[in-house]
Amino acid sequence: MPDWQDIFAALREDAVSVADNASPRPVGGGDISAAWQIDTDDAAVFVKTGPGNSLDMFEAEAEGLRELRAVKAVRVPDVLACGVTADAAYLAIEWIEFDRPTSGTERLFGQQLAVMHRNCKKKFGWHRDNTIGKTPQHNQWSSDWVEFFRHQRLGFQLQLASSNGFGGELQSAGTELSENFALLFHDYQPAASILHGDLWGGNWAATNGQAVIFDPAVYYGDRESDIAMTKLFGGFGPEFYAAYQESWPMEPGYENRLKLYQLYHILNHLNLFGSAYLGRAMRLIRDINASTAG
Repeated sequence: MPDWQDIFAALREDAVSVADNASPRPVGGGDISAAWQIDTDDAAVFVKTGPGNSLDMFEAEAEGLRELRAVKAVRVPDVLACGVTADAAYLAIEWIEFDRPTSGTERLFGQQLAVMHRNCKKKFGWHRDNTIGKTPQHNQWSSDWVEFFRHQRLGFQLQLASSNGFGGELQSAGTELSENFALLFHDYQPAASILHGDLWGGNWAATNGQAVIFDPAVYYGDRESDIAMTKLFGGFGPEFYAAYQESWPMEPGYENRLKLYQLYHILNHLNLFGSAYLGRAMRLIRDINASTAG
């Protein structure tokens, strides 16, 4: 349990007016960090806490939220404070009351995400590294998307898997994939769109008829990678995809590229949670390798 008086004092220094009688209430969703609701003199605040070495992760998340919020496409919680005390790191953001999404919410979300993705840079990556879950995510700028994905996404996860004891067929099939997946981009040159980076069903919610996105792993890359993640663990309905497709249609061949982008996240789950994800990773690798053979 963090020393809340220290955190409250730090928050007040950042102009977050913590109420005198504030008592942190734990809330769900804190798989990696502890999550809390805290009352201020103005409104409730959402606070994540973790050990002091979580500060870099929280700072990257805060910067990612600000980057997405600046686009003014999909609603993003406002960042209020981020810092570290003697025994804990913390991130404080706007508290938003969620409600049940409707088909209209999902349709608007699809439209807004397409607008967000049209905000692009000239290169792929970001100005800083961050994390995907607890895993480091490297974002060194690159003018070549295939090379960026080969080394900073696929290659890094395969190396991590090897160090975690997942060698053998995974590594041999992964090497074949790394050598050949550029064929998926023979007639496709992606733009470097701003990405949420971890857009699964647990990282969005609805409020007053509009979507809210949070817990990002921001970088600039192929917009299809965000769409791939939405299809990995559910949480997005047909209205979302129809609206996105109407706003910015997917390019030919995207079905196999989606598998490539899903593989990144499945390998990350393999590295975070263990062998339950090995079979799924191998199936994706075999499917992608088959699509690039001959």
